Amino acid sequence: MLPDERRNFIYSHLHQYARVTIGDLAKLLDVSHMTIRRDVQFMENEGKVTVISGGVKLNEAVKQELPYVEKALLHHRSKRHIGAVAEMLVESGQVIYLDAGTTTYEIARCIAAKLKKITIITNDFTISDFLMKMPHVNLFHTGGQVDMRNRSCVGNSAAQFIRGLNIDIAFISTSSWDIEHGLSTPDEGKAQVKQAVLASARRNILVTDSSKYGKYGMFHICPLAQLTDIIYDDRLSDEIENRLRLLPIRLHKAISQ
Repeated sequence: MLPDERRNFIYSHLHQYARVTIGDLAKLLDVSHMTIRRDVQFMENEGKVTVISGGVKLNEAVKQELPYVEKALLHHRSKRHIGAVAEMLVESGQVIYLDAGTTTYEIARCIAAKLKKITIITNDFTISDFLMKMPHVNLFHTGGQVDMRNRSCVGNSAAQFIRGLNIDIAFISTSSWDIEHGLSTPDEGKAQVKQAVLASARRNILVTDSSKYGKYGMFHICPLAQLTDIIYDDRLSDEIENRLRLLPIRLHKAISQ
């Protein structure tokens, strides 16, 4: 395995487990401890990870999101449960925005299965491709600059399209959020799209698994108080949940069965 391939594996693995020991990585990749130490040092210099005693963890400051294909493999069960909770908030006849992401893709799957006649706007090519097969869905894609890594459109052109709409419910994804930083992203083009959605939607719902909490990107999107709801999985700590309950936001916990 080439060094770049090892580092991509390590970065993806950390998105699933948050932190891992040098020894475990050496076993998983069948290389020496010294090789892993060189890899994680290189990644720390890139700002992606932080080296800790005996191991490595994700850097709280997110520099780059994982590609769509890799994100789709992570926390899939939690995303399905979040999708089911989100679908229950949608009524026939509504105009819905689905932000780009693998969690919102699960929402699209749940909505499609219930055969509700709705209008869906999205900037995500995977979601739009899936919904093209659903005759009961009136589908719009934002267009705009194509982010090939994440199979979506970003930037001012996509944001401008969204600003001309009146949206009933927006389901917003994120790579990083917490109470102090609100929603953020390492990508300026994504920030423009999400801010346009927040301004155009009557109800803004963050959909996120707990692995995204406690991280932040360079570009601030909004404080949590600007949201109306958060749908999250059942792995947030009690302390964080109690702090979230102090905010003027409706909370929906997706319980794993």
